Amino acid sequence: MAFTEEQLVRYSRHIILSEVGGKGQKKIRQAKVLVVGAGGLGAPISLYLAAAGIGTIGLIDGDAVDLTNLQRQIIHHTADIGRPKVLSAQEKIKDLNPDVEVIPYQKLLDAENAIEIFNDYEYVIDGTDNFPTKFLINDASYFAKKPLIHGGILRFDGQLFTIIPDESACYRCVFPKLPPQGVVPSCQEAGVLGALAGLIGTLQATEVLKLILGVGNPLTNRILTYHALQTLFREIAIKKNPSCPLCGLDPTIKTLEMEVQEVCDFDPLETAHKDH
Repeated sequence: MAFTEEQLVRYSRHIILSEVGGKGQKKIRQAKVLVVGAGGLGAPISLYLAAAGIGTIGLIDGDAVDLTNLQRQIIHHTADIGRPKVLSAQEKIKDLNPDVEVIPYQKLLDAENAIEIFNDYEYVIDGTDNFPTKFLINDASYFAKKPLIHGGILRFDGQLFTIIPDESACYRCVFPKLPPQGVVPSCQEAGVLGALAGLIGTLQATEVLKLILGVGNPLTNRILTYHALQTLFREIAIKKNPSCPLCGLDPTIKTLEMEVQEVCDFDPLETAHKDH
């Protein structure tokens, strides 16, 4: 599978890197990466993977472009409002790099379709913004034995880490179960700095390229956090939890299910009335 002259020029800044070279660029071209979510994180992830020359990018998202998305979801433009996000993103990726095959899934990820979709890819990147889907992605990646790059953002804070099934800590090793509704606000409720999505998403794209190339140290067994207001990165060591309900010594999660968040019973107004 030789490169054309145009491709050699396009990817020349990769090819001159000793850690990449022609062989590494061929690995990138042959790679198949699934990006779950075509929003704030999925936008920079998809664009940088496309620019890098990833052979096949799968995009799954059931939403349409909304005006509020444009503050951070840079793959979508004003004219795309109302269009399915996966189709809008597919168009921009093909404009950027026609070499890339884009497979859009205009649907929500669920327990019925996750494994079937994941099986067609080598790597999975989590670009979602809700806990039930994040736990589903973690569990499906474990059952399908696919490396997963997790990412999350809220307000001025972001985090990411890489998960290699059966080798490193999974999402449930750190967060065994879903938080109740209302305990952690959503971006819609609490807001998010738009540029933060670009930073965390770009780091996620970097992680998957490292895995494809087999270079550097993946962000496994450590969570990288970033606080934008202080321009502060912090690394938190984690490890596989023997009591993890998914990948532990005696797992209790043996089938894939979409969990429902419990309703938080805490009422701050009622508590305040009792305190006074």
